[in-house]
Amino acid sequence: AATLARFSKMTVEDSRKILPADLCPSWLKWLNQELIKIWPYVNEAASELIRSSVEPVLEQYRSAILDSLKFSKLTLGTVAPQFTGVSIIEDDESGITMDLELNWDANPNLVLDIRTKLGLSLPIQVKDIGFTGVFRLIFRPLVDQFPCFGAVCYSLREKKKLDFKLKVVGGEISSLPGISDAIERTIRDAVEDTLTWPVRKVVPILPGDYSDLELKPVGTLEVKLVQARDLTNKDLVGKSDPFAILYIRPLRDRMKTSKIINNDLNPIWNEHFEFIVEDINTQNLTVKIYDDDGVQASELIGCAQVRLKDLQPGKVKDIWLKLVKDLEVQRDKKDRGEISASEAHLEIVEISRNRFGAK
Repeated sequence: AATLARFSKMTVEDSRKILPADLCPSWLKWLNQELIKIWPYVNEAASELIRSSVEPVLEQYRSAILDSLKFSKLTLGTVAPQFTGVSIIEDDESGITMDLELNWDANPNLVLDIRTKLGLSLPIQVKDIGFTGVFRLIFRPLVDQFPCFGAVCYSLREKKKLDFKLKVVGGEISSLPGISDAIERTIRDAVEDTLTWPVRKVVPILPGDYSDLELKPVGTLEVKLVQARDLTNKDLVGKSDPFAILYIRPLRDRMKTSKIINNDLNPIWNEHFEFIVEDINTQNLTVKIYDDDGVQASELIGCAQVRLKDLQPGKVKDIWLKLVKDLEVQRDKKDRGEISASEAHLEIVEISRNRFGAK
């Protein structure tokens, strides 16, 4: 097992030094070719796994306007994902962590049967799925018995893009106001709750107790949302009515919402919130400021993030965060105001036992 751990830290260049050129093909090309070969079997196994694990989560997060939401058809299609990068994360000799970058333009046969509170039943097709991201595989613990590890954990380490379209089979979903948004939000919540890091699925390979590999809280983050200043005005008449949404994981039951401050571009909240922390090294506190528009959808004014690893346990930190339009694509230079997040107090509980902190 120790030898396997040392080999896992070899780079492609290291392997080329000790292996003949004809035995050292492009790793990505080889991985993609092998995945194409086994994809029909992966498709069959993964489809059943997704159905059994995701359906309960879809029910958990379905919108109030939906009465039920289940799969009537579920296959991943004939197009296999393509790996675009592979990296081995530095680890100790008790395990190996591998990140796989992949791109997937899928052609699934995925149909959801939904029923609304009004009794209307509809088959909704999920099509044109486009995904780009990084999957993490963790092999732990390393043992002397074949296949040299006791269990494998998998997780969506980074979700760079997730696009899909919804279509009513035999009709247009645009004719059903609110249904499309409700289903899309439910699907995205399900992906976030079942796959996205720090959530991970543990698959035992050899008999044993692997409960220590499961996701566990490592601490709490206490935040005082103090104020914002010089916010962009989104209203044509009067001023914006700002409120804030804060979260570490974008799940409905984990997101905190401040009170609305009417007609004010320099709102003062002075509200306290507490969040569960599961991985201090990779998680962020996200703050989004919206303009409340009553019965209409609220309009985003700006957003910001704080990396938890930049905070010191047990110490208060007062910071002003520059608001941007988009956390992923920060191209515009427009001034959207600032927000003060005071008393960012991070308490870590036995973080030394967190064996999944990203390196």
